[in-house]
Amino acid sequence: MSSATIEQMPAESPLALTASDHRARLKRIQRVAHAMDSVFRIPGSQRHIGIDSLVGLVPGVGDIATAAASAYLVWEAKKLGVPKRTMLRMVWNIAVDSAIGVVPLLGDLFDMAYKANLHNAALIQKHVSGSDQAPDDSQAHIECLP
Repeated sequence: MSSATIEQMPAESPLALTASDHRARLKRIQRVAHAMDSVFRIPGSQRHIGIDSLVGLVPGVGDIATAAASAYLVWEAKKLGVPKRTMLRMVWNIAVDSAIGVVPLLGDLFDMAYKANLHNAALIQKHVSGSDQAPDDSQAHIECLP
């Protein structure tokens, strides 16, 4: 047995993950996306909002915190071997959500409608399920506000 240090050990390969690891990661990704984008139902409606919408109400700090939580999905995507092109699309979704999210009032309404984390989770799921096609922009998980 070699005495390799942590720095010398190879990065985790998506091929090295077991089926159980994949399922656990996908479950975690779905839980995070759901919590961030749709965990709470707005009373008297069928609309859902998530932690992203609530924490985003705190100027500056809230938007940074939610962007960091959203970046976790990109990290998990990398661990699952998602192609760079798809990860760039995920980063774009987070950037749009974050950029518009900082605008007072408009950003808060946008956060309630634009479900970047759910969209990113769907992109990851598409990759893992073997489909080479990512959802097109018409499926970007934007809900129409009344």
